[in-house]
Amino acid sequence: MSQETIFVTGAAGGVGSTAHTAIAILLEQGHHVRAMVRKLDGRAYKLRDMGSEIVVADMLDIIAVRAAMRGCSVVYFTMSISPTYLEAATNIAAAAKSLGVKAFVNLSQMTVSQMSETETTSSPQQKQHWLAEQMLRWSGLPVVYLRPTAFFDGMFLVQGAKAIRDDDAIRLPFADGKTALIAGADVGTAAAAVLANPEPHIGKVYDLTGPQSLTMTQYAQEFSGALGRTIKYVNVPPQIWEAKLQEAKLPAHLIAHLNTMGQLHRENRYDRMTDSFEQLVGRAPISAAEFARRHADVFTPQSERSNVPTGGGRI
Repeated sequence: MSQETIFVTGAAGGVGSTAHTAIAILLEQGHHVRAMVRKLDGRAYKLRDMGSEIVVADMLDIIAVRAAMRGCSVVYFTMSISPTYLEAATNIAAAAKSLGVKAFVNLSQMTVSQMSETETTSSPQQKQHWLAEQMLRWSGLPVVYLRPTAFFDGMFLVQGAKAIRDDDAIRLPFADGKTALIAGADVGTAAAAVLANPEPHIGKVYDLTGPQSLTMTQYAQEFSGALGRTIKYVNVPPQIWEAKLQEAKLPAHLIAHLNTMGQLHRENRYDRMTDSFEQLVGRAPISAAEFARRHADVFTPQSERSNVPTGGGRI
């Protein structure tokens, strides 16, 4: 096993984190992983206990980033939705370029594949992802581009869990648009496959989707079968959806991104399927029903959890 060090940003992560899964797989394979976090907390200590080397740095501090990255040959850049995404991406890329890394694996978004100098979206996050990809191409770095579609995790564990649990409903403003959601852990698994042996993938773009492109009504049917009770889809009018986001006091940058995702789903712009995940990993990505089973405790009222169908641990 190579003793080269793999550098992972955004390592602490949150719901749907790809970094945590990628790190766990790489460590199990015997790779040396340096995980960069913004602060030492329980999540960082968990990564250390798994076997990661932990470094603390802010992605907006290029001096700290370069010091943290020194000695690493492969970089995995991942960052949550943020108005400072482009600055962070540029700092990570600049440090990687000056240190001469052998591979830079960039986690982007599948929507970027439909964007250009003349075609864009109203999401400030998607615009920054597109610009970051242009910057990486100009940099001359040896880049691998991972472009997943929307995640099961954000859609259902963050936005939809309470309504599914309390009201047996998926409430989203997607109308009849289809989407091939993928699990964050599956994206992390694909990232690990590239990070473990990046050379054959340099310069390639991998659009990552789930195994089926379904409407939200069909996702509700999948959840119904997995959870053993009827889940319905309620199409929320866009104006009401935005008002709910405002009531939740979410950051303006995130609200703009979520509103755009709703609009693009209504326009059926997420109805895309690829086999890139299976090419990289050698298996199919998990289905909606399997995702629901693995997270059944999140979607089931407390009073009914003794009867929850089981399908394995959290992903």
